[in-house]
Amino acid sequence: MTGEVLLLGATGTIGRATARALRDAGFGVVALVRPGSGAVPGCRVVEGLVTDPADVAAVMGSVRPVAVVSCLASRTGAPADAWAVDHAAHSGVLKAAVAQGVGQFVLLSAICVQKPALEFQRAKLAFEAELMAAPLKWSIVRATAYFKSLSGQVARVQGGKPFLVFGDGRLTACKPISDADLGRYLALCLTDPSLQNRVLPVGGPGPAITPLDQVAMLERLLGRTVPVKRVPLALMSAIIAGLSLGGVLSPKLRTKAELARIGRYYATESMLIWDGARYDAEATPEFGSDRLEDHYAAMLRGDVTDDRGAHAVF
Repeated sequence: MTGEVLLLGATGTIGRATARALRDAGFGVVALVRPGSGAVPGCRVVEGLVTDPADVAAVMGSVRPVAVVSCLASRTGAPADAWAVDHAAHSGVLKAAVAQGVGQFVLLSAICVQKPALEFQRAKLAFEAELMAAPLKWSIVRATAYFKSLSGQVARVQGGKPFLVFGDGRLTACKPISDADLGRYLALCLTDPSLQNRVLPVGGPGPAITPLDQVAMLERLLGRTVPVKRVPLALMSAIIAGLSLGGVLSPKLRTKAELARIGRYYATESMLIWDGARYDAEATPEFGSDRLEDHYAAMLRGDVTDDRGAHAVF
């Protein structure tokens, strides 16, 4: 398959990596971006609001892409943001794509939706269901943790501060995947029939990594012991309870309570395949070759920057 691909979420780090992978695979890339966002390297940029059905329909009609690839996600995961972007915006793009006769849609989702407890997960699942029922080829990529999600403490540790862990530091584990490897996987979904019309959980190369494994990586790279500070989960639960109480009267506090719940979810749930009873690292598919420890080394050298956005997860 050749032609132009309409890319959503092109201005983020995963979006830029996906744009490179699509170009390397021989596709032209058209990036739909917010007005004023500027250029996206290697992409033809069209401006419009992905949340505006009229803008989306106009762009779809002018571009006439062979496929849509979405790396778009709500910035915070707060309920209103999640339903507006993770569900409604994607739903509008899908409707416009079907009306235009687009043949394929690749969606970057998240592995955490397999065990939903939060509004942003429910919003993602609602759109996943629409996509699976649509009359086109689809791929739903449920990625595990990203390198940037696990990079928030590198600078503080480099500066001599302790590494923060929840509980004993081994409560959760993941197989993080780099932006570059994930971009290649998303591009591969367009050309590999075995990756089409499927829900695809995927992580980077194993083994699974716990927060204390992250500490060990930093100790090897820094050549010294890294102090660890354990944060009790009860403290996070108490904060959520207080915010929830205040949220009865204050929408702002209600949103903060949901964000705190998101933090607690990631502090207590592994980003691995959930089999209904336990998280299974061996069953979690792997792709690519980039490793988190090499990414940490590049950060410590100053070769890459901390570009987490809303992905600050310990």
